[in-house]
Amino acid sequence: MHIRSPRALALSHLVREKHNIVLCYLQTTFKGRVFMTHATKAIYRWLLSDYIKVSNISTDHMLYSEKDLEKSMDKIETVNFHQEVDVNGVKFWCYHAGHVLGAAMVMMEIAGVKILYTGDFSRVEDRHLMAAEIPSVSPDLLITESTYGTHVHEKRDIREARFTGTIHDIVARGGRCLIPVFALGRAQELLLILDEYWASHPELHDIPIYYASSLAKKCMAVYQTYIGAMNENIRRQIAVSNPFVFKHISNLKSIDQFDDVGPCVIMASPGMMQSGLSRQLFETWCTDKRNGVIVAGYCVEGTLAKFVLSEPSEIVTLSGQKLPLRMSVDYISFSAHTDYEQTSEFIRILKPPHVVLVHGEQNEMARLRAALVREYEDNEEINMEIHSPRNTQAVELYYRGEKMAKVMGSLATKPPHEGQTLSGVLIKRGFNYHLIDPADLSSYTELTTSSIQQRQMLKFHSPFSLLHHCLNQLTSDAEIKMLHGKRAVCVFGGSVSVIYDDSAETVSIEWDADSVTDMYADAVLSVILQIVSDP
Repeated sequence: MHIRSPRALALSHLVREKHNIVLCYLQTTFKGRVFMTHATKAIYRWLLSDYIKVSNISTDHMLYSEKDLEKSMDKIETVNFHQEVDVNGVKFWCYHAGHVLGAAMVMMEIAGVKILYTGDFSRVEDRHLMAAEIPSVSPDLLITESTYGTHVHEKRDIREARFTGTIHDIVARGGRCLIPVFALGRAQELLLILDEYWASHPELHDIPIYYASSLAKKCMAVYQTYIGAMNENIRRQIAVSNPFVFKHISNLKSIDQFDDVGPCVIMASPGMMQSGLSRQLFETWCTDKRNGVIVAGYCVEGTLAKFVLSEPSEIVTLSGQKLPLRMSVDYISFSAHTDYEQTSEFIRILKPPHVVLVHGEQNEMARLRAALVREYEDNEEINMEIHSPRNTQAVELYYRGEKMAKVMGSLATKPPHEGQTLSGVLIKRGFNYHLIDPADLSSYTELTTSSIQQRQMLKFHSPFSLLHHCLNQLTSDAEIKMLHGKRAVCVFGGSVSVIYDDSAETVSIEWDADSVTDMYADAVLSVILQIVSDP
């Protein structure tokens, strides 16, 4: 695909590890329109502004500047959920996707064919986000994530109890609890859980909880603003107080301000501990068995977070030093991606003829595809094809799109009768067809009508009476009129006029050009030529 080819870009959601891609793409030769939900655009600004401010790269090597960010903000158009947008005949609208604040599933309609792209989504409501919606219409093609394959998530109440219980155990034994998270998404969910748990356990009030991310604090302002995009639980709470103004959690502006004495809980980024404060704290605390780390999200192969889940006896620091791993390591997934139960139920409800699996490791995607194929291979009522393409591999599907013409304007004022032929100008806009009267063109399009008047003059020496007689033999409606001060014979309902000039001994044939009247004029011309050749 050429980078200039797309006419529009609709962003499903935005998280820390993906934000650079968007602005870099907008700096290419791409000239299309860009759409985001209101919350996603706000998060986009915070994420990129933070990157520019904290980047230690020289200005000559930076991917973009503050000026580039401002230019991109002007290009981005915001959309509401369920608002239909038309881009050159391609329609799309968004559904709530769960996952993170502002995340959207995008339904597109192209020539009557509906395509649903889920992006990252979750069908389970959590502390602040609603579950992904079930679209009101079924798509012809579903493009869905396959992140967790056939894995089934732990139930929410059990997961939260394990999470708070593990933290309680760590601080009770005098340890420090590290929770590596990304600044946006699961961090806000975990903060809500911890603040509520601390409020109900007075014995923990002397133990501090920190979230150590300036970006998380900035993004919190977005969360405090877009309460309306969250679930009913949050909207009820906001009537009393803002749940994102925490009572038992403090923002740690700098590690230099942190007094590392006694038990505490720190949420620090990044979530996979490859670098940054979470890596620094992990290396500082990993040798003490009283301490603990809780990996609370999805981990990519090759990261430290994934490595420590294999229970190694030692780790290698960023400086190359080997340290014994004595702290406890727990994996309690709060990932807001669908599991197998959620994905399969979603597909079961929508029943799309084609499903394309994306956003998943090869093995997990293969397991999910195999499970879905088994579910539908013996189902005679549902004919479903499951596709799992490799990166850059094209999936070619053939659809016969609708081709209907909508009658508009004056043509639509009178209901048509059975067998009646409607004539007009057929206008194609994108994938839509409209049939309108030529006189209405300027009202419904930027087009205007014009006409070509044909005029042909011949020498004619015969009397007017002979001209009238011969034309009356051609068509019985020959009518004598005065045109331009001269006698004329009008035929074929007046569409062709023959003007007789006895002083100049000529006749002139006049008509407005179109495919039918041109034939009438040819017939009149042949009669006149016959008179001239054999008077």
